[in-house]
Amino acid sequence: MNGPIKRAAVACLAMFALLMINVNVLQAVNAGKYRDDARNTRNYYDRYAVQRGRITAGGKVILAQSKEAKGDFKFLREYPEGELYAHLTGFFSPESASAIEASENKMLDGSSPDLLLQRGIDLFTGEPTRGANVDLTIVPKAQKAAYDALRQSGKRGAVAAIDPKTGAILAMVSLPTYDPAELSGTDKGQVFGRYDELAKQKSQPLLNRNIDRTYPPGSTFKVVTAAAFLEDDSSRDAQTVVDAPQVLQLPNTTAGLPNYGGAACGAGQVTLVYALERSCNTPFGSIGMDLGYEKMNEQLVKFGAGEPLAVPMSVAQSSFGKKEDQAAVAQASIGQRSVQMTPLQMAMIAAGIGNDGTVMKPYLVNKITDAKGDTLEEAEPEEFSEAVSSETAGKLRDMMVSVVANGTANRAQISGVQVAGKTGTAETADGQPPHAWFISFAPANDPKIAVAVLVESGAAKVGAEATGGGTAAPIAKVVMEAVLNQ
Repeated sequence: MNGPIKRAAVACLAMFALLMINVNVLQAVNAGKYRDDARNTRNYYDRYAVQRGRITAGGKVILAQSKEAKGDFKFLREYPEGELYAHLTGFFSPESASAIEASENKMLDGSSPDLLLQRGIDLFTGEPTRGANVDLTIVPKAQKAAYDALRQSGKRGAVAAIDPKTGAILAMVSLPTYDPAELSGTDKGQVFGRYDELAKQKSQPLLNRNIDRTYPPGSTFKVVTAAAFLEDDSSRDAQTVVDAPQVLQLPNTTAGLPNYGGAACGAGQVTLVYALERSCNTPFGSIGMDLGYEKMNEQLVKFGAGEPLAVPMSVAQSSFGKKEDQAAVAQASIGQRSVQMTPLQMAMIAAGIGNDGTVMKPYLVNKITDAKGDTLEEAEPEEFSEAVSSETAGKLRDMMVSVVANGTANRAQISGVQVAGKTGTAETADGQPPHAWFISFAPANDPKIAVAVLVESGAAKVGAEATGGGTAAPIAKVVMEAVLNQ
């Protein structure tokens, strides 16, 4: 009799063991697979069960919020000024999110470890779980000014504005834009269908042109070449005379590097400040070749290019390009050839010059507070890199002031305010009209704002009005005024 009982007991133990193994496989090993399975509707509804925190600008203007809904979904996401802030807030779709909605998701949905205590208190008191609120550094007036001015140009493009002393991002606009509400609904068919439509559009409205894509910076890059030239010899200044032929002969090639429109640059030798005012190509191409690839690349790296950067969204890396021959260095030194920059990086370069040579790390999140308003995190300005000496920064600042006062950027002038800036017209490799650029900071001696403006194919016509000075500089002007007139 004991034999059958023992065998039955062993069989029962084996079945319990298999059951426990199966439970652990289901709940531990395969938990992620089942959680992410499209057929699992629990996560779908749970995604809308928590009141996500608000996203605000300046502590007051609501950019995104969750409102109570009727039916199967408890809360739905709203974007009161959707298109204006779309590339900052991002969207919150049934299965994904973007921009701040993604990078600060754990704070917004209340699942962050920083909110553990609050979740415990809510559980004890019976209060519903609420996410934390994320306040951005954006200045609403500057954001609106940038958006309206860029939209008025009728072109695709980007505007990035930062505080040179702290790195706080004051405005970030990319056009064309989209309505995040269309991608944040609960109907998967509608949301996914609309996303596919936007993703297929040639104008790429989902792209944040400030941080997701790089462009040839054109003549705005000449401030980097000037910085490397001044740093290489402290005795050099704005009055240093440089060679300025009408066409710069490039080594090992029959091609030459001309000035814009084939124009002459003075009488063949000019001061450095004159070359920058007139945005001559040949002096800066010659300077780049004399300095060489290593020094030019090193100077750009000192301005923060090539380093991993997140604001908190990841930023595409800017670059001087790979090492080639001297002819390539000459072309890259005027912002063409292989050099590629994001608008945010160009704003950082302007800001670094305005901030006595120190580049501050750019950031977008100002403060995170819990549902009761208590501060959980607050931004602390952080140095990103030491680009140039304060002496060199002062020389560059004065030359950029002269560019606005006497050179190609006169349309960036602001009454009663000294503005420093540099224009750029960048040829493209795809045969499209050149891009128009402008970088600036103001007031020049105590800057409150640094701006980079890119207008894609903004130099569609020949002439001063179609260059960076004519197309991009007026946009930067209204953005600077929006901050300075607060």
